[in-house]
Amino acid sequence: MSPFTFQPIGTIQSCFTEKFGIPRQPGLVPEARAVLEIVPPFDKAEAFRKLEAFSHIWLIFVFHQCLAHPWKATVRPPRLGGNRRVGVFASRSGFRPNAIGQSAVRLLGIERKKGTLRLNLGGIDLLDGTPVLDIKPYLPYADAIPDATAGYAPEAPANLKPVVFTTPAEQACQSADPAAYPDLKALIIGLLAQDPRPAYKESNEGKPFGMRLWDLNVRFRVDGDQIVVESIGAKN
Repeated sequence: MSPFTFQPIGTIQSCFTEKFGIPRQPGLVPEARAVLEIVPPFDKAEAFRKLEAFSHIWLIFVFHQCLAHPWKATVRPPRLGGNRRVGVFASRSGFRPNAIGQSAVRLLGIERKKGTLRLNLGGIDLLDGTPVLDIKPYLPYADAIPDATAGYAPEAPANLKPVVFTTPAEQACQSADPAAYPDLKALIIGLLAQDPRPAYKESNEGKPFGMRLWDLNVRFRVDGDQIVVESIGAKN
């Protein structure tokens, strides 16, 4: 069979500048926003006619940071603690024979800014710079299957942790430019409540972690049953 070549229709501009901290599925953190910038010749207004009537869309994208790595027949999904293996086709891992992913995200609006057609998105789980291959409208009657089963991940992650801020971290949120860092505090709470630490988290109680959002470094640690945001500052 002949190989295929695909041309991205656009690129994601996301608050996530590194993999650590990205929600493990779309929709888990509504405050996680991004912009999809459409590139010529796909930025014709007529190509997006009536899309604004849909609340959600499917994005077909490339795990671009996985392209240099070989695919794996088995992977260790976080929902199984990172210690049990399943077949790659029973997972959403990026280490696939073809590094293609899909996400159902909220469509917040379509605009043309400085000549560039942009889709504003919410509830994203995409790294900054992600190439997007295609867009499809989300159809609730066809895409939502009420009696579907989900194997080892039957429900959304539970046991969300409360997130508290030290005084310096709270002050950093209050002084942050809302245009550059929209909903910063709510975004941090939503992300950290999911506990983004590695699957071996039981052994790193109290250990400091850093999560990068835009050009910020968010430092946090786990203290008992809660997550403490210690500082929010410029990325090193």
